[in-house]
Amino acid sequence: MNIKYDEKGLVPAVVQNSATGEVLMVAYMNEEALSRTIETKKATFWSRSRQQLWVKGETSGNFLTVEEIRVDCDEDCLVIKAIPAGPACHTNNRSCFYRKLENGELVEDKEPKSPSDIVLREQAVILDRKKNPEEGSYTNYLFEKGEDKILKKVGEEAAEVVIAGKNRDKSEIKYEVADLMYHLTVMLADNDMTWADIYEEMESRRN
Repeated sequence: MNIKYDEKGLVPAVVQNSATGEVLMVAYMNEEALSRTIETKKATFWSRSRQQLWVKGETSGNFLTVEEIRVDCDEDCLVIKAIPAGPACHTNNRSCFYRKLENGELVEDKEPKSPSDIVLREQAVILDRKKNPEEGSYTNYLFEKGEDKILKKVGEEAAEVVIAGKNRDKSEIKYEVADLMYHLTVMLADNDMTWADIYEEMESRRN
């Protein structure tokens, strides 16, 4: 790789939500951090204050599952497209860029969180279970049973959604749709896909 690291052996990395395009944070990588990120698919950086490697989410659980790494034309900056498992900022905000300048003053952006956030956080957990199985995990049980079991559950949950819709019971509809979305996410992961693929298809239809 022809990455142009600075005199300290670092390159800036802009982290972007792969589904929404939102910029989540900016950090630095050295050669080892980039290699580990590529190997593990979990965003890993170099802490300039602690002078050591750190995996985003190793303390909070808010990992960044990397889907794509882009290099700019000068090869001295990276864009990391990732699926966040939770807030990217240590302040518990979705993005580190939760403030903006208005009339020369720094103000907090009150924009509400996207409904897709919880879907992406759940997806990140499912992707992690696929890569790092956990004993007793229902998600891993589905992956172990394989395609037929996963698809059977998708069909069963879809039928439950139909029944809930027919009953016109809002609480039942919410519950069953959430179950269906979970199993759909497992099915996507089993096919090496994510909700980003679905969002891309939906966006293409709008165009």
